[in-house]
Amino acid sequence: MSKNKNNIPDIKQVIDFFKGLQDDICNGLAQADGGKTFLEDNWQREQGGGGRTRVLTNGAVFEQAGVNFSHVFGDKMPASATAHRPELEGRTFQACGVSLVIHPHNPYIPTTHANVRFFIAEKQGCDPVWWFGGGFDLTPFYPFVEDIKHWHQTAADLCLPFGDNVYQEHKNWCDQYFYLKHRDETRGVGGLFFDDLNQWGFDQSFAYTQAVGNNFLTAYLPIVTKRKNSAYGEHQRNFQLYRRGRYVEFNLVYDRGTLFGLQTGGRTESILMSMPPLVRWEYNFQAAENSAEEKLIDYLQPQNWLGKQ
Repeated sequence: MSKNKNNIPDIKQVIDFFKGLQDDICNGLAQADGGKTFLEDNWQREQGGGGRTRVLTNGAVFEQAGVNFSHVFGDKMPASATAHRPELEGRTFQACGVSLVIHPHNPYIPTTHANVRFFIAEKQGCDPVWWFGGGFDLTPFYPFVEDIKHWHQTAADLCLPFGDNVYQEHKNWCDQYFYLKHRDETRGVGGLFFDDLNQWGFDQSFAYTQAVGNNFLTAYLPIVTKRKNSAYGEHQRNFQLYRRGRYVEFNLVYDRGTLFGLQTGGRTESILMSMPPLVRWEYNFQAAENSAEEKLIDYLQPQNWLGKQ
């Protein structure tokens, strides 16, 4: 919880938490993988700031897992930010956050993404404009209802101290944001998504962001443990690689974070770390009737997962 008695934005406090969160998540993932370690790249941004990119590749469980911390700042806002917030024109800015994407080997373990972030823009003589954002979402290829319910129950539990409606609101926001309009399907089975969070004040907004970050491993690792030894063959692997293509499509066509990173001169390798190491496209793919692959589409529309039997 925040200890900021004056309830004013304290970016140093946020940065300290984000760095510790990166450490905790990397340690948890490395332990789950069985001993493979993350390689770290420290990078500097010419216009101001930098970050720590950590990537684990070809582990026993994770084909690629990337967990990034960044803190960038500058004198001019990128177009991706001012397009829907013209009041940010002429302000200096700072943006920091942790972003991660995990691509497992086993097609029965879902791919997942999470991030938490903080943004503040300042101008002399004016109040700062600031907000938190973030969330986590799950992208299974061979889904199990019990796994999805655990994922969403973890999300609902962490939201409850912040309001009875927070889970449903941020769950709905996730369903809407991670939607591939050109495919008419969600990217996966959702989770939480929030942005522009400042209406609760700094302390409460920061506490919620901490809860989201701290509960990611609670939501994900039990699924990894349950599915990592599931037998699979070339058929399941090829379907996994085909469905990874949807992940690429979303990140390159719709994702605001990717656009913001590129427009602010962030490190391209770190921004595109979210891309899967292997992927395949197939023209007009049609799953076999009544197959597990065909049934995936039933999961790719917004629904009440906690009410599923």
